[in-house]
Amino acid sequence: MAYLKKINKKLDKIFGGCVEAGEESGLLVLSGELPLWQDVVYAGFIAVDRKRYAGLVNNIKCTAEKPAPPRMPALKDSELGGDAPDVLVIGGGVVGCAIARELSRYKLDVLLVEKEHDLAMHASGRNDGMVHSGVDLKKGTLKHHFTKMGNRMFTDVCGELGVSFNRCGQYICFYHQALAPLMFFSRLYWRWLGLRNVRVVGKKKLHKLEPVDHSIGGALHFPASGIVCPYNLTIAYAENAVQNGARVYLDTYVEAMTAEDGVITSVSTNRGTVYPRAVVNAAGVFCEDISKMAGDHFYSIHPRKGTNAILDRKYGGAIVNTAVSSFATSATRGEHTKGGAVMRTVDGNTLIGPDAIETIEKEDFSTIRQSIEVTLQRQGRTCPALSENQIITYFTGVRACTYEEDFVVCKGRFVKNIVHAAGIQSPGLTAAPAIGVDAARMVIELFGGEKTVGLNPDFDPVRVPAPRTAAMDISERAALIASNPDYGVIICRCEEISKGEILEALRRNVPCDTIDGVKRRVRPGMGRCQGSFCGPLVLDIIAKEKGLRPQQVKKSGDGSELLFKK
Repeated sequence: MAYLKKINKKLDKIFGGCVEAGEESGLLVLSGELPLWQDVVYAGFIAVDRKRYAGLVNNIKCTAEKPAPPRMPALKDSELGGDAPDVLVIGGGVVGCAIARELSRYKLDVLLVEKEHDLAMHASGRNDGMVHSGVDLKKGTLKHHFTKMGNRMFTDVCGELGVSFNRCGQYICFYHQALAPLMFFSRLYWRWLGLRNVRVVGKKKLHKLEPVDHSIGGALHFPASGIVCPYNLTIAYAENAVQNGARVYLDTYVEAMTAEDGVITSVSTNRGTVYPRAVVNAAGVFCEDISKMAGDHFYSIHPRKGTNAILDRKYGGAIVNTAVSSFATSATRGEHTKGGAVMRTVDGNTLIGPDAIETIEKEDFSTIRQSIEVTLQRQGRTCPALSENQIITYFTGVRACTYEEDFVVCKGRFVKNIVHAAGIQSPGLTAAPAIGVDAARMVIELFGGEKTVGLNPDFDPVRVPAPRTAAMDISERAALIASNPDYGVIICRCEEISKGEILEALRRNVPCDTIDGVKRRVRPGMGRCQGSFCGPLVLDIIAKEKGLRPQQVKKSGDGSELLFKK
């Protein structure tokens, strides 16, 4: 109670009695009204205390700013009506797909639903793809635990799923050479955090390895860091889950839930009501909404927006060879951001970003010029070769943050048959393999354990990826073209993508029928011209393969048709 009095006194002083903190079932609950969303978030940060309370629920109403309603698919049917899966996984991001894949190891009927027209449409497809070592995480947090475990799993997971992964390491630079002795001693701290083989790189060697600014005096090298394509990994997880018996339904959103005596009995969707034995909440920025529907509300999400820019691949090693950032651009407590980095993607482009901006909008993917300018200025201190005219595209994602700034991976607090994988912000991509294993274990425990459920005797962890002709040598490519001439028809000149690869993407076991869906899977339109040449050709291939009129082919989801008439 002493803390409650103290925090209410502080809230009164700042917000003039408009906000109040109270205790409820071991939770700290904020109530009241404030005009600005920034103030609502600020109140949450002032009040949060993870040591005293099991969670913070921020019920403060924002009066002057109203978020747009969630984007919903137009589709409505009864295809899922009466379906009774063992497990309903809500959310088609990397965490939801990882959990579905891990659950497919067992004799379970697993159904994954995603409200978008494709997978990885939110944070899982809108991040920088860095596999973090955990350099800036606090020991004892779930972030630290799952990031450490997930990082160690990445090589094996990507090998099984046929996903490109480059464990290139990360350089965190420092400006003054006099700091080098201190950096040597800091290795004891990194070792305590569980980071292996961290080394200090002197100025001469660093400048041979990376084209960083001449004023930089050296760097710490973290060899465990790496780069992966986040949406490729998400799709690969889903394809392997389907390969092993799971079902994936897109354009499917959860409208309501019914719970009796602390047990979810039914879940209403736009495609009918389903009756799952267990529910997994992996809905990203909408996790809090799902928890409210389930009657298991013990955390709050405040969306945080971040923008990245992608540079033309031709600049390559002139900017960066691996992943580089500087202590001068690292996180500050006030900004709640890692400060971003400059990195070389697995496809050879340079990527810079992201920044971090609190937003009331859960689906605000707009990009403002200021974000690009700030990112260029910040990262330009480390990599001086950066220039705005090198940018070929940019994208914005929204992270699902809790006020504790930690993951929520646990069984339900007030509901018996739900497992939450919520608050998964950076480094959630790194943590996803480990979260998938642990969340699946929790679900199995709900059913009485592994012996009760039984293993899937036909489970195959290996997913065979689509052929990538640009990565083949001449003899391999010739053999592939001889077996299927479509692989000899180049559609995208920038990325050297063939018709055969596009058809393969359209025919795989997770549905794909849009320009952007093909782009995410096999990269036509990812080059300098951003689809100016290949876009119409891809549209024509989709129309013919899917039996659509060209006017029906969409860029992404509902309302994104590219052609108005014949």
